[in-house]
Amino acid sequence: MPAFAQQSIKVDEAYIFPFQEQHVHASSLVELPNGDWLVAWFQGSGERTADDVRIMGARKSAATDQWSAPFLLADSPQIPDCNPVIFLNKDNKLFLVWIAVLANKWEQSILKIRSTMDYEQEGPPVWQWQDNIFLKPNDDFQKQVAEAFEEMPPSGAGWAEYAQSYEDQIIQASADPAKRSIGWMTRIKPLLMEGQRMVLPLYSDGYNFSMMALSEDGGETWTPSSPLVGRGPIQPALAMRSDGSILALMRDSGDSPERIHQSISRDKGQSWSPSTKTAIPNTASVELLSYDDTHWFLLCNDITDGRYQLSLYLSKDQGVSWEDHLQLEYDPDHKDRYSYPSLIKGKDGKLHMTYSCHLAGGQKSIKYRVIDPQIQPRKDR
Repeated sequence: MPAFAQQSIKVDEAYIFPFQEQHVHASSLVELPNGDWLVAWFQGSGERTADDVRIMGARKSAATDQWSAPFLLADSPQIPDCNPVIFLNKDNKLFLVWIAVLANKWEQSILKIRSTMDYEQEGPPVWQWQDNIFLKPNDDFQKQVAEAFEEMPPSGAGWAEYAQSYEDQIIQASADPAKRSIGWMTRIKPLLMEGQRMVLPLYSDGYNFSMMALSEDGGETWTPSSPLVGRGPIQPALAMRSDGSILALMRDSGDSPERIHQSISRDKGQSWSPSTKTAIPNTASVELLSYDDTHWFLLCNDITDGRYQLSLYLSKDQGVSWEDHLQLEYDPDHKDRYSYPSLIKGKDGKLHMTYSCHLAGGQKSIKYRVIDPQIQPRKDR
């Protein structure tokens, strides 16, 4: 067993609400200034095919240390709402960003956003502002997609004399202003940089790759980055290295072998290298946390055939290598599913996480778990 796993202590774990038949998925977790924890997820009769899907939430009170009953955070009538991301900017304004799935198709999703400073009372936040996030990648988008594929090693997957290549089809689609302006989806918390700059990870099921939404004013307005291109790099999780570069680790939705993708930005999230695959197996989900300038944590499904295993990895070189890991969940029958985690460093120095738990019998909930990584604070030099 790796050293950090031997020293780690499970502090707390709980199901945020009782197991139920409705579909609950894609949680996002934030710690509030008063010590409360707020979690969001989507819930309904299904996912994009069910129009009753809405964004739900619950609060863990610092006073009682208990999770509240679930409450409504957002609902677009007759349209599925999915993939919430809840977070604070540097001014402690609370944001909720999610997708409304138009026409019940992922590639028709639009980004929605709410914010407030009124959120520390019991129950749900009182939202003070709401809008849509409309992104308009310019004509350079197609050129950037084509250049990225040119940089990547060739792939013979699905080759046939009469079949157009995967890359050619994606490049053609990237020339369509309508397609590149819609269908971008949230999943992972944003990276907060110096000043008011934020980098919000997005991905597209239509293009099967990723992009970032960039804000210079703390989340009030957003612009698109250049595309993060590859064969299936989706749902980016971000962390910034000490040299100022940003590492993105991503779920694999592409060709074999199924491995976590990675990409680097050296200009504060504006442009991204074509994705390459790491050695870590993956099919379902990735989350990344820069704990301090020495220790990073990766929470992922490190298997190639499902979501029955969820593991926590440790890096001591800012994500260059991942050595120690701790298996958090494992179903020997390969039927239960644990996925779509959110991972936060609490003010207490512990790792706080939530993730979907879908049992083989159809019962579903969101699990909350706290681990003390037993990392000693770095002494001032």
